[in-house]
Amino acid sequence: MPKPTFHNIARLAGVGTATVERVLNGRGGVRRELAEKVIAAARTLDYPRRLPDVHRGIFRIDVILVRPETTFFSRLSQAFGRIAATLDVSVAVHRTFMDEHDPAAIAERIANPETRRAGLILAVPDHPLIRSALAKLEKEGLPVLQIVTRAEGVRADYVGIDNYAAGRTAGLLLSRMQPSKGTIVALCHSQIYQVHRDRIRGFSDYLAERPRDGLAFAAVLFGHDDAGHSADWLFEALRLWPDLVGLYNAGGANASLSAVLRKQTRGRDIFFVGHELTERSAAALREGVMSVVLDQAPEAQARRAIDLMLARLGLVGEAISNDPIRFVTITSENL
Repeated sequence: MPKPTFHNIARLAGVGTATVERVLNGRGGVRRELAEKVIAAARTLDYPRRLPDVHRGIFRIDVILVRPETTFFSRLSQAFGRIAATLDVSVAVHRTFMDEHDPAAIAERIANPETRRAGLILAVPDHPLIRSALAKLEKEGLPVLQIVTRAEGVRADYVGIDNYAAGRTAGLLLSRMQPSKGTIVALCHSQIYQVHRDRIRGFSDYLAERPRDGLAFAAVLFGHDDAGHSADWLFEALRLWPDLVGLYNAGGANASLSAVLRKQTRGRDIFFVGHELTERSAAALREGVMSVVLDQAPEAQARRAIDLMLARLGLVGEAISNDPIRFVTITSENL
């Protein structure tokens, strides 16, 4: 595409070309509000030059997350905190946890922040209100990144693993490494997260495309990553399918599922694939209760998200590639 002109940038920012020239050439004399509009327009049009430092001030990057009680999101938040401590003093990273069951509040925070911000990184449910709020930011030219999961139909860059591939990998491992015949079930949070939909779709597709004689995928159960609900579903699955030989947990609550299997005579005969390496999942692997853990490296996702955001803000000159983050396959043999 041709390099955007000062006229293109001025039209998008709603200012004159003289203002654009002063801002992009760092000559000053422009109110901060107008300068920020020019810089935002230049970013939106991919103006191929590092933006001037003179108009920077403090760049506030908002990070919106959910479910602080989970190990994964706790690791993710801590990673953002460690990275923020290494950044220039002109960059501030502000983390906020919100209730995943209140999409209206999340959408309101996305669309109408309490303070001025330069960019937004978020890992939140996929909901029409949230999609609408993100569409508003897209029109405004605010840099937005989705991390871990994404909202459908939103053009914001996504940082995370290939969750469809993770689901297919779980299917491959279970199919190839469980020699027994019988029933398989999958468990996930619900359908409000694209990440879980992608994982379950990958798992289901693999088993449908490469069926194995005597192995039947019976059901997807929704435990909402709640320890009690997830344990109840597993007890019910064991009752409904006495020949249960495989369990894929695409979401959280591995600890409660492991606790159920520990109490079962045949619990260690069930091939159990889950996500996220924690102290509890590591212990379950060592005991033979879990078979494989797929860890999606939240620290790497946080680092990539910050690097991409700094590039979008013109604070680093080099291009940042955004291939899917590599997930790690962990068994009792490579802990």
